[in-house]
Amino acid sequence: MSSSSSPRSLRAAASGVLSGTVRVPGDKSISHRALMIGALAVGETEISGLLEGDDVRHTAAAMEALGATVLRPDSASGLWRVRGVGIGGLAEPASVLDMGNSGTAARLLIGVVACHPITAVFTGDASLNKRPMARVTGPLERMGASFVGRKGGRLPLTVIGTDHPVPIDYRLPVASAQVKSAILLAGLNTPGVTTVIETHPTRDHSELMLRHFGAEVTTTTLPDGALAVSVTGQPELTGRRVLVPADPSSAAFPAVAACLRPGSDLTLTAVGINPRRTGLYITLKDMGADLSFENVRTEAGEPVADLRIRGSALKGVDVPPERAPSMIDEYPILAMAAACATGTTRMFGLAELRVKESDRLAMVATGLEACGVAFEAGAEHLFVHGTGKAPRGGGFITTAMDHRIAMSFLVLGGVAQEPVTVDDGSFIDTSFPGFIDLMNGLGAKISEAGDA
Repeated sequence: MSSSSSPRSLRAAASGVLSGTVRVPGDKSISHRALMIGALAVGETEISGLLEGDDVRHTAAAMEALGATVLRPDSASGLWRVRGVGIGGLAEPASVLDMGNSGTAARLLIGVVACHPITAVFTGDASLNKRPMARVTGPLERMGASFVGRKGGRLPLTVIGTDHPVPIDYRLPVASAQVKSAILLAGLNTPGVTTVIETHPTRDHSELMLRHFGAEVTTTTLPDGALAVSVTGQPELTGRRVLVPADPSSAAFPAVAACLRPGSDLTLTAVGINPRRTGLYITLKDMGADLSFENVRTEAGEPVADLRIRGSALKGVDVPPERAPSMIDEYPILAMAAACATGTTRMFGLAELRVKESDRLAMVATGLEACGVAFEAGAEHLFVHGTGKAPRGGGFITTAMDHRIAMSFLVLGGVAQEPVTVDDGSFIDTSFPGFIDLMNGLGAKISEAGDA
């Protein structure tokens, strides 16, 4: 269901164990990058396992509008093919680039366009158009690009790319893989070496994929412990084969659902286990989850494994702020696990949640209150007081068009004393197409809110 679909209220009721072996959809972050970098390469890139949600389809359409050829798969192969235009070869789009609900796609592609001598207008849905882009446009202005947009650099945003880009050294004021990636992608069409310095390591999917396509990307540890990530501009990237692993952020929802049901035994195949994405799974193990990575291997530079989860009792833990970059999208579902654990789970360093698809920290707090879960929330922290028993539930959750809020509270509804209803699940398909069918196939009870 697309982000323009009618609202779809969903209801989750308590169910028995979850069991089975399934593959969740492909990693969204890697899917976006495979399409973008494939479009900047020479020759054909063949992608398997691509997430076919709305967000990624918007990226595919944008790359076509910028001059690349994107061939959708037939039902037999499941392969996507991208015929790239080479570094510096993007064309000016004839119409506005609609990025749907995806902040990742918007920020990264703004970086790509900024150092091409073209002008492009970016927009998105109502949720994306509220999200700040100034953190990206600031450093890109130093590279020579110009921008015209709403306050805070919000979309709709006109990007006026430069024909004389200059490399920069930029220290991230806030840990952000999106900002880092936007600058590195801008550096591809910039002569010289562009460097991003990050105090706390963030997702390195861009670095891994750029190397896979032939770019010169280096990572150096500085005397203060920060990482300097550099890309040498104007390489010739070559089309490659890319196998997109299953998304660890999507896997989080059935994984936590299985953790919370004694007797469950669930295997999620081919999940990406990049160490900069596994903060949730480290935290769940700290909480006592029976969770293991099996059949570990590497695909296109990314570590992959089969994730096995058995139901187990969880206990509250402290989650340190330095873990936030590796699990920033997973705090809403972690809060559901914490609501069912014994004791208090204290989460720190959550400021970035304020500027996601919604103010996720506020949305989680409001939803927990509606479901009878005790908590304390501040500007950058959330403490959830679990009792070790099923929460009361029964809440009606306002999702603010946020797919992760919707999925998180549907997982809570599956173990709560009373069913939980979300006002709109239509946006779930932006990241996890087939979520309801997959969960119900494992044993969950999710239905249209009006169904008996």
